[in-house]
Amino acid sequence: MENLTERIMEWGALYGARILGALAIIIIGRLVVGILTKVIRKLLQKGHAEETLTRFLVNLTRIGLLTFVIIAALGSLGVQTASFIAVIGAAGLAVGFALQGSLANFASGVLLVVFRPFKVGDYVEAGGTNGSVEEVRIFNTVLKTPDNKMVIVPNSKITGDNIVNYSAKEMRRIDLVFGIGYGDDLLKAKKVLQETLAADQRILRDPAPVVAVLELGDSSVNLAARPWVKTEDYWNVYFDLTERVKLKFDEMDISIPFPQRDVHLYQSATG
Repeated sequence: MENLTERIMEWGALYGARILGALAIIIIGRLVVGILTKVIRKLLQKGHAEETLTRFLVNLTRIGLLTFVIIAALGSLGVQTASFIAVIGAAGLAVGFALQGSLANFASGVLLVVFRPFKVGDYVEAGGTNGSVEEVRIFNTVLKTPDNKMVIVPNSKITGDNIVNYSAKEMRRIDLVFGIGYGDDLLKAKKVLQETLAADQRILRDPAPVVAVLELGDSSVNLAARPWVKTEDYWNVYFDLTERVKLKFDEMDISIPFPQRDVHLYQSATG
């Protein structure tokens, strides 16, 4: 019995300090991990990050830091942690190869959240499709097309190509082209366009709209009308102007020519 007690005391003297040190590392480490994850969550929420992505990043950070704390605690006990690190590294490498496509989408999702080339509600051209942004997820982005179809685009495809954000600016320019016949009064046609643009209160006065001769086409003189409008008024003004100009040209006897081809038939004498 005395020998057992002596062995326990020797074991306690030898490993007690290490055990206390490991417990201290675990307790303090958990506190530090909790503080860091709270800070990360607040930073992401302040940056208006998507909630699903916020939870994922916070959990990933917590797991990574706790793994580091556990390895540090085992090291304080005298356990050789090099093998643990090697196993974790090998497992991470294998998972990385197996999920490289998903990891690329995840990394792209983080880039979209950090750099914010668009936000929910913006109308964008990205990943080979157009639509309004409904949700930015961890691995993909959900777009809604004008005809109310849902398109799910992988984030890596979005960041790997051009992104056109039609809603990013407060103003947009409408580019319209109207063709008139070569026999029509050019100055009168320009005046009709200028008056039509001036009559629409949605068209901005600064920058001023432009009406000019764009080109002399094969069958028409093409006039460019380029007014500036608020982004939310773009399509309504576009459609209204197209209709009004057509009606006004009809009223003022200004023709809008269409391509024509003259066919000449020649009858050859036979016999």
